[in-house]
Amino acid sequence: MKRIYLHPLPVRIWHWIHAACITLLVITGVFIRYSEHFGIPLRTAVKAHNIVGIIVALDFLLWFGYYVFTGKIKIYFPTKEELLKQAIRQIRYYSYGIFVGEPNPFHPTPENKFNPLQKTAYLSIMLFLLPLQIFTGFLLLYPDEFREVIEFFGGIRVIDTIHVLLFFFFASFIIAHFYLATLGHTPLAHFKAMITGWEEEPEEHH
Repeated sequence: MKRIYLHPLPVRIWHWIHAACITLLVITGVFIRYSEHFGIPLRTAVKAHNIVGIIVALDFLLWFGYYVFTGKIKIYFPTKEELLKQAIRQIRYYSYGIFVGEPNPFHPTPENKFNPLQKTAYLSIMLFLLPLQIFTGFLLLYPDEFREVIEFFGGIRVIDTIHVLLFFFFASFIIAHFYLATLGHTPLAHFKAMITGWEEEPEEHH
């Protein structure tokens, strides 16, 4: 069994704070939409949602600053070769190979932690979808202060619709991410790696 130090401590701390906050945003978002069914005052649900949202915004800035100023942001950008060749192998693995016991064609290293599908997904989420969710959230949090901006983008209903659609996306992403995290050599291997920092990878036998 090979052991690779894949996740530095700052990344692990950020990951778990971010995971907890995104989960709380989804839960409090559900409470806001259906507060009458949960017996929770709408004001309380909104306040909790707003507080966690601000934490997520600050957490995102920490992530962005860490990866940009350390130069590690490049691990999120897939190369042309990865998109044209390796991505196809990875799609085949997830759709077929994993179910028949084939080894994962991708082997992570500290300099190349993610396969091309992960890179494409995380890049879209962290540099587009999450900032858009934060942006729409702040517009909804301060509608009077950002009235002109809201009107520029089509009004409060448009902003709210975008925010809610992204809410459904992130709720779905949590489920998918949790499932994919169980696909290591053991169901808890990737969870353990994100706690200890050390990724274990079975040795290949030829």
